Amino acid sequence: MAAKGLQITRAERLRSKAPVPLALPWQAAWNGPLATPVTALSYACYRLGTADGIVGYGPDTGADPALALGVDAGDVHTFWERNMGGRRAGNAGRNAAGLEIALWDILGKAANLPVYRLLGGGQDRLPVYAATSRLRPKEAHVEQVLALADAGFRAVKIRLHRADPEDDLAVVEAVCKAVGGQVQVLTDANQNNAAPGYAFWSRATALRVARRLDELGVYYLEEPLPRQDLEGLAMIADTVDVRIAGGEHTPTVFDFREHLARGAYDVIQPDVILGGNFGITGLRLAAAWADCFGREIIPHVTGGGNSPLALPATLQAMATVANCPLVEYPHDPPILIPETLQAPLRVPLTIDDSGCLRLPDLPGLGVEVDEAFFDAAAG
Repeated sequence: MAAKGLQITRAERLRSKAPVPLALPWQAAWNGPLATPVTALSYACYRLGTADGIVGYGPDTGADPALALGVDAGDVHTFWERNMGGRRAGNAGRNAAGLEIALWDILGKAANLPVYRLLGGGQDRLPVYAATSRLRPKEAHVEQVLALADAGFRAVKIRLHRADPEDDLAVVEAVCKAVGGQVQVLTDANQNNAAPGYAFWSRATALRVARRLDELGVYYLEEPLPRQDLEGLAMIADTVDVRIAGGEHTPTVFDFREHLARGAYDVIQPDVILGGNFGITGLRLAAAWADCFGREIIPHVTGGGNSPLALPATLQAMATVANCPLVEYPHDPPILIPETLQAPLRVPLTIDDSGCLRLPDLPGLGVEVDEAFFDAAAG
């Protein structure tokens, strides 16, 4: 048990003083053509304080900050099990991932170590892929991927969600031809998302697309079917060599059990905050489960207002596991860029010339939050 001084005595939610404007209206592929474009991003985070004056931050995930009051940061695993674990009725669903991340931030600061070192991780940098977010004309996709390659990215993800899947395949084929194997191409069909205005794929369509992507040498096809269609996902995964990935909306670690046991996913993609029940503890547990089945974990990283703290939390967790070949890095210039997605950080996380992110090595999550960016505690 941690020292008494690590008990949480202050728990607050901070909100950005003003939205961060985007260079262009943002129409994300996964929202569908009928969604209202986004023109700015707002941010919120938790700020927890201990009796000894240590402050920890975590992305706002909707939970009441008071849930953390009285918690000993050194007992973060118990907090996770009681509020996020999902193994028993009633011990999940509180959307407490952001609070759990803040507890880890405090633990690292108390030990004067980044979280990944506190957990025994030995990797100080991780490969990432640029996750683009829009459906654009074929020529624009090719131009963007070539520009991302020039910027140092070694892997890029493009979206498949057009009315005609043949148009999606034409984009992928053009991109693969243009990069000539110099950039690993990943694809995301977002078929688990509610996207008004788009027709969803049948199993036959998903299999046909997967076979074509297989021929093109694509690394993975993400969410070709809803995550509840375990039989369909397993059938596709068993038929093609291209990896079948998914799981960003999976609510708890234990909801991956059947997907892994039945071969529905070659790559699991939990999000540290999206379902509210993973956190750093849950990501590491999910990685261990996947490793037992010989599968990979490539975590989803949200590209909206929670990204500034979700990304470093994901990196801290994945630097401690052996089966994470890539981490998602939301990046879709000129809209999703460090200046917009990581605005609350004093120093944003950017790739090096090998397409990797160096693990931020300050104590805790490794990053500094600029409190001047936020209003006073907003409850």
